[in-house]
Amino acid sequence: MNISLFDVVGPVMIGPSSSHTAGAAKLARVASGIAPRGFAALFIQLAGSFAKTGKGHGTDKALLAGALGFSESDERIREAYQIADERGIKYAFSDIDLPDAHENTARLTFKYADKPDFTVEGSSIGGGRIIITEIDGSKTSFNAEAPTIVIRQLDKPGVVNDVSGILAESGINIAVMRLDRDSRGGMANCVIETDANIDENTVSALEHVTNVVSVRAINL
Repeated sequence: MNISLFDVVGPVMIGPSSSHTAGAAKLARVASGIAPRGFAALFIQLAGSFAKTGKGHGTDKALLAGALGFSESDERIREAYQIADERGIKYAFSDIDLPDAHENTARLTFKYADKPDFTVEGSSIGGGRIIITEIDGSKTSFNAEAPTIVIRQLDKPGVVNDVSGILAESGINIAVMRLDRDSRGGMANCVIETDANIDENTVSALEHVTNVVSVRAINL
């Protein structure tokens, strides 16, 4: 069995628990990267162990800080409430019962002044690692351990081919591609993990593909 140094010492982080702080911060940071920019308020629902012991372990601050874009090792996690207040971002927390979810699960709803709410659900699965399981009501599954492109699209012929072509032209190699759709011809999430960070020109080109609704790049 191969054991990495990460498995022994865990992630660099602020707080007492890799699952309840480092993982929570990463989960919210990735969720914020998936959601449209410019949210005015954030509603965070905590399930399982997050709901039972999360506040004592700083999970609330970690989730809020991650949504603000702070990394797992950022000292500002401790001041997340104050910083959100200074930025004029409203926030609220509540518990939620999700019987089939991982014990460290959060559902983050991003609220906007000029567009519909956007929800991302995911879990902290240990050692600072996460899994995103739902994007705005559509099921998915990815860990964001590599640069990741999240494309919201209509499930139509040719979209995946056009997307792959643009990435090839940009010199970006696809490591993993996953497509989850609500129904045939309906809304779908295309999640692509790549070997290199994704530049803004590539994102812009992807946004202009027919039947693509939105594109977000999560660079490490």
